[in-house]
Amino acid sequence: MANLRNLKKDIDYLVSEVVSDCYTYMYLHGEEKREQVVKLIEEVVYTRNDLFRRANNPDKSFDKKQLKKHYKDIYSDLLTNVDNAFSQLSELTK
Repeated sequence: MANLRNLKKDIDYLVSEVVSDCYTYMYLHGEEKREQVVKLIEEVVYTRNDLFRRANNPDKSFDKKQLKKHYKDIYSDLLTNVDNAFSQLSELTK
């Protein structure tokens, strides 16, 4: 991760990919499992907002090393949550 701006762009990009795939699923499958997909979208958007809050408001007492770990943890949480969301969406297609 080079800087905070790139982290925010990655968060937005990955979350928008999940949401886009959810809308594509709803378009192709109609009303089938619509509530579950909408719930998944809500969870992903909530996660996005939480990650942005964490990225914008690190603890003021962090030194440089702790701050770097903080942002790595945010990025790790992003990848984990996006992977889980894609897994949940693919489970709905079965």
